[in-house]
Amino acid sequence: MALASLDYLVGRGEKVLLVECDTSNADVWKAYHEEVEAELVNLDEANGWIRLVNVCDSRKDSSVVINTGARNNLGVSRYGLTLDGTLEELGRKLVVLWMINRQRDGLELLRDFAEAMPHALVHVVRNGHFGDDSKFELYNGSKVRRELVEARGGRSVTLPDLADRVADDLFTQYLSAAKAARILPIGNRAELGRWRAEVRKALAPLFGDAP
Repeated sequence: MALASLDYLVGRGEKVLLVECDTSNADVWKAYHEEVEAELVNLDEANGWIRLVNVCDSRKDSSVVINTGARNNLGVSRYGLTLDGTLEELGRKLVVLWMINRQRDGLELLRDFAEAMPHALVHVVRNGHFGDDSKFELYNGSKVRRELVEARGGRSVTLPDLADRVADDLFTQYLSAAKAARILPIGNRAELGRWRAEVRKALAPLFGDAP
């Protein structure tokens, strides 16, 4: 999701700052730190949240993409108000792309997140690796979708699946989508091009663009 978001924003000409919070497995940072400004921030502790706010304040002209690991839910519960409470002064909106699979855990964690970050605009992103929209029955008919997403202005979209061999190229070689589109074999590049086009369609309404 972070790779897709970075590729989308850079592709439409945004100045982008990546904040990588999965510090134990910084794959996205390794792929993008030579192409965009990038910071490593530990959101498991209070000092990390303080630094995150200060970094956002110092890059007023940049769109900030924050990549977090699933383990950061504890840090969000404990310290999330540090960011949520400064959004107005920062003059920023917090737009969250919340990735889910077909299980219940992502929905339960979203409830906790909504309590810790009441001013966030949350869009839910179904992980297309697990099937098309109809496979996400637990979420599609849920109270979470009605009350925590749609009632607050959020949308539900699906991140298209990317063929395993191409996804493996991105992560094992730490490639941005743009670099991969230049150097991978032609068949791999064709699959990546298909995926990027589908990603643009999925993300456009979340960022106020025409698909």
